[in-house]
Amino acid sequence: MISVLIADDQALLRGSFRVLVDAEPGLTVVGEAENGVEAVALARAHRPDVVLMDVRMPVMDGIEATRLIRGATDARVVMLTMFDVDSSVYAALRAGASGFLLKDMPPADLLRAIRVVADGESLLAPTVTRRLITEFCRGPENPRPAPELDGVTAREREVLVEVARGLPNAEIARKLHISQATVKTHLSHLFDKLDVRDRVQLVIIGYETGLVTPGRRP
Repeated sequence: MISVLIADDQALLRGSFRVLVDAEPGLTVVGEAENGVEAVALARAHRPDVVLMDVRMPVMDGIEATRLIRGATDARVVMLTMFDVDSSVYAALRAGASGFLLKDMPPADLLRAIRVVADGESLLAPTVTRRLITEFCRGPENPRPAPELDGVTAREREVLVEVARGLPNAEIARKLHISQATVKTHLSHLFDKLDVRDRVQLVIIGYETGLVTPGRRP
């Protein structure tokens, strides 16, 4: 059973999400929060698998709540936004979110996204996600200095580049002529060496370190 926490300051939207999620076999809602402070407290208390987090909420916004939740639990956070390109979402990805969804998405897409994230993947496939990452990696200023890549092997860098381009493991394996199991091993090494817990973080590192340049093939 995949447990879900819903954080949004709109009661009607929270209720709609709850009905949708609870009606789906294998999913259950363990709590609702109307602001970031409540979201953090409920996440610590219930340890959900997935948190659906609104970007903008009173008292504490979704970005700070995501940072605190990711630092204290293993919950994976998916940001909810009304806009396909939202500067706040990039900050949320840096805080540890596993991706983002538009609030007007089809119900089936939301349910699929919950399962994908709970399974350890990130929401990198939608065009809007790649456009957002590209847009907010263009500027010369980033939220923090890019991590060093000195300890990353040449093959791991190749995998990192393909991850940053948005390719899934199967395509990376075919392109680099290695097995999917080997791709997963390289990803595990990258997570450890770069001190990240999420594939989205690898995408951002790929851009911030200059391995991938927006608008140009690496």
